[in-house]
Amino acid sequence: MGLISPLSLSFLFCFIFTTHVRSFDPTRVTQLSWRPRAFLYKGFLSHEECDHLISLARDKLEKSTVIWKECDGEVRTSSGMFLSTHQDEIVTRIEQRIASWTFLPEENGEAIQVLRYEIGQKYEPHFDYFVDKVNIARGGHRFATVLMYLSNVEKGGETVFPIAEGALTQQKNESWSDCAKKGYAVKPDKGDALLFFSLHINATTDPLSLHGSCPVIVGEKWSATKWIHVGSYTRPTRVGNGECADENLLCPQWAAAGECQKNPLYMVGSKTFPGFCRKSCRMCS
Repeated sequence: MGLISPLSLSFLFCFIFTTHVRSFDPTRVTQLSWRPRAFLYKGFLSHEECDHLISLARDKLEKSTVIWKECDGEVRTSSGMFLSTHQDEIVTRIEQRIASWTFLPEENGEAIQVLRYEIGQKYEPHFDYFVDKVNIARGGHRFATVLMYLSNVEKGGETVFPIAEGALTQQKNESWSDCAKKGYAVKPDKGDALLFFSLHINATTDPLSLHGSCPVIVGEKWSATKWIHVGSYTRPTRVGNGECADENLLCPQWAAAGECQKNPLYMVGSKTFPGFCRKSCRMCS
Protein backbone atom coordinates (compact mmCIF):
# COMPACT_ATOMS: atom_id res chain seq x y z
CA MET A 1 0.00 0.00 0.00
CA GLY A 2 1.45 3.37 -0.98
CA LEU A 3 0.98 6.80 0.51
CA ILE A 4 -2.71 7.55 0.94
CA SER A 5 -4.44 10.68 2.16
CA PRO A 6 -5.90 10.22 5.67
CA LEU A 7 -9.08 11.89 4.42
CA SER A 8 -9.86 9.10 1.94
CA LEU A 9 -9.30 5.99 3.99
CA SER A 10 -12.69 4.90 5.23
CA PHE A 11 -13.23 2.32 2.52
CA LEU A 12 -9.99 0.51 3.45
CA PHE A 13 -11.04 -0.93 6.77
CA CYS A 14 -13.37 -3.69 7.83
CA PHE A 15 -14.91 -3.62 11.27
CA ILE A 16 -15.64 -7.35 11.43
CA PHE A 17 -13.38 -9.45 13.67
CA THR A 18 -13.65 -13.05 14.82
CA THR A 19 -15.87 -13.58 17.85
CA HIS A 20 -12.99 -13.99 20.31
CA VAL A 21 -11.50 -10.62 19.39
CA ARG A 22 -12.60 -7.39 21.05
CA SER A 23 -13.96 -5.43 18.09
CA PHE A 24 -14.39 -1.73 17.50
CA ASP A 25 -17.56 -0.51 19.22
CA PRO A 26 -18.49 3.12 18.38
CA THR A 27 -21.01 3.24 21.23
CA ARG A 28 -18.10 3.29 23.68
CA VAL A 29 -16.59 6.46 22.17
CA THR A 30 -17.25 9.94 23.60
CA GLN A 31 -16.15 13.20 22.02
CA LEU A 32 -14.23 15.20 24.61
CA SER A 33 -13.22 18.22 22.58
CA TRP A 34 -13.34 19.65 19.09
CA ARG A 35 -10.45 22.08 19.66
CA PRO A 36 -8.36 19.94 19.60
CA ARG A 37 -10.25 16.94 18.30
CA ALA A 38 -10.14 14.43 21.15
CA PHE A 39 -12.16 11.28 21.86
CA LEU A 40 -12.27 8.77 24.72
CA TYR A 41 -12.96 5.07 24.12
CA LYS A 42 -14.09 3.33 27.32
CA GLY A 43 -12.79 -0.22 27.53
CA PHE A 44 -10.75 -0.13 24.32
CA LEU A 45 -8.46 -2.80 25.78
CA SER A 46 -9.44 -5.70 28.00
CA HIS A 47 -7.65 -5.91 31.34
CA GLU A 48 -5.94 -9.05 30.05
CA GLU A 49 -4.59 -7.12 27.05
CA CYS A 50 -3.34 -4.35 29.36
CA ASP A 51 -1.53 -6.88 31.56
CA HIS A 52 -0.03 -8.54 28.49
CA LEU A 53 1.46 -5.29 27.18
CA ILE A 54 2.93 -4.57 30.60
CA SER A 55 4.46 -8.05 30.78
CA LEU A 56 6.12 -7.56 27.38
CA ALA A 57 7.72 -4.31 28.50
CA ARG A 58 8.45 -4.66 32.21
CA ASP A 59 12.01 -6.02 32.01
CA LYS A 60 13.00 -3.96 28.95
CA LEU A 61 12.33 -0.42 30.13
CA GLU A 62 14.85 2.37 29.51
CA LYS A 63 14.83 6.03 30.50
CA SER A 64 12.54 7.91 28.11
CA THR A 65 13.86 10.49 25.66
CA VAL A 66 12.21 13.10 23.48
CA ILE A 67 12.56 12.70 19.75
CA TRP A 68 13.80 16.19 18.88
CA LYS A 69 16.57 16.47 21.49
CA GLU A 70 18.28 14.76 24.36
CA CYS A 71 16.01 14.55 27.37
CA ASP A 72 17.29 16.82 30.14
CA GLY A 73 15.76 14.73 32.92
CA GLU A 74 13.06 17.28 33.64
CA VAL A 75 10.90 17.34 30.52
CA ARG A 76 10.15 13.60 30.45
CA THR A 77 10.99 11.44 33.45
CA SER A 78 9.24 8.16 32.65
CA SER A 79 10.78 4.90 31.45
CA GLY A 80 9.66 3.03 28.35
CA MET A 81 10.35 0.75 25.40
CA PHE A 82 9.03 0.09 21.89
CA LEU A 83 7.32 -3.18 21.05
CA SER A 84 7.81 -4.68 17.61
CA THR A 85 5.05 -4.21 15.06
CA HIS A 86 2.93 -7.39 14.97
CA GLN A 87 5.07 -8.71 17.84
CA ASP A 88 2.51 -11.35 18.70
CA GLU A 89 -1.16 -12.16 18.13
CA ILE A 90 -2.41 -9.84 20.87
CA VAL A 91 -0.33 -6.88 19.73
CA THR A 92 -1.45 -7.49 16.15
CA ARG A 93 -5.12 -7.42 17.15
CA ILE A 94 -4.63 -4.17 19.08
CA GLU A 95 -2.92 -2.57 16.07
CA GLN A 96 -5.79 -3.67 13.83
CA ARG A 97 -8.33 -2.25 16.28
CA ILE A 98 -6.50 1.09 16.33
CA ALA A 99 -6.61 1.21 12.51
CA SER A 100 -10.34 0.50 12.56
CA TRP A 101 -11.05 3.22 15.10
CA THR A 102 -8.90 5.92 13.53
CA PHE A 103 -9.54 5.09 9.84
CA LEU A 104 -5.76 5.34 9.35
CA PRO A 105 -3.74 2.47 7.83
CA GLU A 106 -1.50 0.38 10.04
CA GLU A 107 1.54 1.21 7.94
CA ASN A 108 1.23 4.87 8.94
CA GLY A 109 1.77 4.01 12.60
CA GLU A 110 4.93 3.76 14.65
CA ALA A 111 5.42 0.72 16.83
CA ILE A 112 3.56 0.85 20.15
CA GLN A 113 5.57 2.43 22.96
CA VAL A 114 4.88 1.20 26.50
CA LEU A 115 5.61 3.67 29.32
CA ARG A 116 5.79 3.48 33.09
CA TYR A 117 5.47 6.53 35.34
CA GLU A 118 6.41 6.09 38.98
CA ILE A 119 5.64 8.54 41.79
CA GLY A 120 6.65 12.06 40.78
CA GLN A 121 7.35 11.16 37.15
CA LYS A 122 5.73 13.23 34.40
CA TYR A 123 5.93 14.53 30.84
CA GLU A 124 5.79 18.30 30.50
CA PRO A 125 3.29 19.75 27.96
CA HIS A 126 4.51 19.22 24.40
CA PHE A 127 3.33 18.70 20.83
CA ASP A 128 3.36 15.39 19.00
CA TYR A 129 3.81 17.07 15.63
CA PHE A 130 7.33 18.04 14.56
CA VAL A 131 9.12 21.34 14.13
CA ASP A 132 12.01 20.02 12.04
CA LYS A 133 12.28 18.70 8.47
CA VAL A 134 14.34 15.67 9.48
CA ASN A 135 11.54 13.97 11.42
CA ILE A 136 8.86 15.06 8.96
CA ALA A 137 10.78 13.30 6.18
CA ARG A 138 9.57 9.91 7.38
CA GLY A 139 5.80 9.67 7.00
CA GLY A 140 5.17 13.38 7.52
CA HIS A 141 3.80 14.85 10.72
CA ARG A 142 2.31 12.71 13.44
CA PHE A 143 -1.35 13.10 12.54
CA ALA A 144 -3.02 11.32 15.45
CA THR A 145 -2.09 9.83 18.82
CA VAL A 146 -3.80 6.89 20.52
CA LEU A 147 -2.92 6.80 24.22
CA MET A 148 -3.99 3.59 25.96
CA TYR A 149 -4.12 3.43 29.76
CA LEU A 150 -2.82 0.09 31.02
CA SER A 151 -3.37 0.66 34.75
CA ASN A 152 -5.40 2.69 37.19
CA VAL A 153 -3.63 5.42 39.18
CA GLU A 154 -4.71 6.24 42.71
CA LYS A 155 -3.97 9.94 42.24
CA GLY A 156 -2.27 12.01 39.56
CA GLY A 157 -1.05 10.80 36.20
CA GLU A 158 -3.79 12.56 34.26
CA THR A 159 -3.36 13.56 30.62
CA VAL A 160 -3.80 17.32 30.50
CA PHE A 161 -4.44 19.70 27.59
CA PRO A 162 -3.52 23.12 29.04
CA ILE A 163 -5.07 25.29 26.29
CA ALA A 164 -7.84 23.07 24.92
CA GLU A 165 -11.41 24.28 24.80
CA GLY A 166 -13.03 23.46 28.11
CA ALA A 167 -9.75 23.88 29.98
CA LEU A 168 -11.33 26.46 32.28
CA THR A 169 -14.84 25.03 32.48
CA GLN A 170 -14.28 21.31 33.18
CA GLN A 171 -15.61 20.55 36.64
CA LYS A 172 -13.07 18.91 38.95
CA ASN A 173 -13.12 17.88 42.60
CA GLU A 174 -10.35 17.03 45.05
CA SER A 175 -9.72 13.67 43.39
CA TRP A 176 -7.92 15.54 40.59
CA SER A 177 -4.30 16.64 40.93
CA ASP A 178 -3.35 20.32 40.89
CA CYS A 179 -1.68 19.73 37.52
CA ALA A 180 -4.93 18.41 36.04
CA LYS A 181 -6.76 21.51 37.23
CA LYS A 182 -4.62 23.63 34.91
CA GLY A 183 -6.33 22.38 31.74
CA TYR A 184 -8.77 19.91 30.25
CA ALA A 185 -7.75 16.57 31.74
CA VAL A 186 -8.42 12.86 31.35
CA LYS A 187 -7.93 10.42 34.22
CA PRO A 188 -6.05 7.19 33.50
CA ASP A 189 -8.52 4.33 33.71
CA LYS A 190 -7.28 0.83 32.91
CA GLY A 191 -8.43 -0.24 29.44
CA ASP A 192 -9.52 3.20 28.23
CA ALA A 193 -7.93 4.87 25.20
CA LEU A 194 -7.62 8.54 24.32
CA LEU A 195 -7.46 9.54 20.65
CA PHE A 196 -6.47 13.08 19.75
CA PHE A 197 -5.32 14.77 16.56
CA SER A 198 -2.23 16.97 16.27
CA LEU A 199 -3.25 18.33 12.88
CA HIS A 200 -6.37 20.08 11.65
CA ILE A 201 -8.44 18.43 8.91
CA ASN A 202 -6.61 20.65 6.39
CA ALA A 203 -3.30 19.12 7.61
CA THR A 204 -2.03 22.28 9.35
CA THR A 205 -0.66 21.86 12.86
CA ASP A 206 -3.03 22.39 15.78
CA PRO A 207 -1.35 24.25 18.68
CA LEU A 208 -4.34 23.44 20.90
CA SER A 209 -3.14 19.81 20.88
CA LEU A 210 -0.47 20.79 23.44
CA HIS A 211 -0.63 18.07 26.10
CA GLY A 212 1.31 16.55 28.96
CA SER A 213 1.26 13.79 31.56
CA CYS A 214 0.73 15.03 35.10
CA PRO A 215 3.03 13.72 37.85
CA VAL A 216 1.94 10.52 39.55
CA ILE A 217 1.13 11.29 43.18
CA VAL A 218 -0.01 7.92 44.50
CA GLY A 219 0.47 4.62 42.69
CA GLU A 220 2.05 3.76 39.35
CA LYS A 221 0.94 4.60 35.82
CA TRP A 222 1.37 2.32 32.80
CA SER A 223 0.37 3.47 29.33
CA ALA A 224 0.91 2.54 25.69
CA THR A 225 1.17 5.08 22.89
CA LYS A 226 0.58 4.67 19.17
CA TRP A 227 1.65 7.61 17.00
CA ILE A 228 0.14 7.68 13.51
CA HIS A 229 1.62 9.71 10.66
CA VAL A 230 0.07 11.40 7.64
CA GLY A 231 1.83 8.98 5.28
CA SER A 232 3.38 5.54 5.47
CA TYR A 233 5.86 5.19 8.32
CA THR A 234 6.87 1.59 7.70
CA ARG A 235 7.33 2.02 3.95
CA PRO A 236 8.73 5.51 3.54
CA THR A 237 10.68 6.70 0.53
CA ARG A 238 14.24 5.47 0.75
CA VAL A 239 17.16 7.74 0.01
CA GLY A 240 20.01 5.24 0.36
CA ASN A 241 19.17 3.04 -2.66
CA GLY A 242 19.62 -0.09 -0.58
CA GLU A 243 23.12 0.84 0.57
CA CYS A 244 24.17 0.35 4.16
CA ALA A 245 23.97 3.97 5.22
CA ASP A 246 22.35 6.44 7.58
CA GLU A 247 19.15 7.95 6.19
CA ASN A 248 18.53 10.42 8.99
CA LEU A 249 20.88 13.20 10.10
CA LEU A 250 20.20 12.33 13.72
CA CYS A 251 21.28 8.66 13.38
CA PRO A 252 24.68 9.13 15.09
CA GLN A 253 23.04 10.99 17.99
CA TRP A 254 20.32 8.36 18.37
CA ALA A 255 22.83 5.51 18.20
CA ALA A 256 24.93 7.13 20.93
CA ALA A 257 21.79 7.32 23.08
CA GLY A 258 21.22 3.56 22.70
CA GLU A 259 18.36 3.68 20.19
CA CYS A 260 19.87 0.80 18.16
CA GLN A 261 18.81 -1.46 21.03
CA LYS A 262 15.73 0.45 22.20
CA ASN A 263 14.13 0.95 18.77
CA PRO A 264 15.72 -1.72 16.55
CA LEU A 265 13.02 -1.87 13.87
CA TYR A 266 13.60 1.72 12.81
CA MET A 267 17.33 1.86 13.49
CA VAL A 268 18.54 -1.58 12.34
CA GLY A 269 15.57 -3.07 10.53
CA SER A 270 14.47 -6.67 10.05
CA LYS A 271 14.94 -9.40 7.45
CA THR A 272 12.40 -7.73 5.18
CA PHE A 273 12.79 -4.07 6.16
CA PRO A 274 16.21 -2.35 6.13
CA GLY A 275 16.66 0.07 9.01
CA PHE A 276 17.38 3.77 8.62
CA CYS A 277 20.50 4.01 10.78
CA ARG A 278 22.41 0.87 9.85
CA LYS A 279 25.74 2.66 9.51
CA SER A 280 25.57 4.26 12.96
CA CYS A 281 24.39 0.95 14.43
CA ARG A 282 27.46 -0.72 12.88
CA MET A 283 25.45 -3.13 10.77
CA CYS A 284 27.53 -2.62 7.61
CA SER A 285 29.80 -5.50 6.66
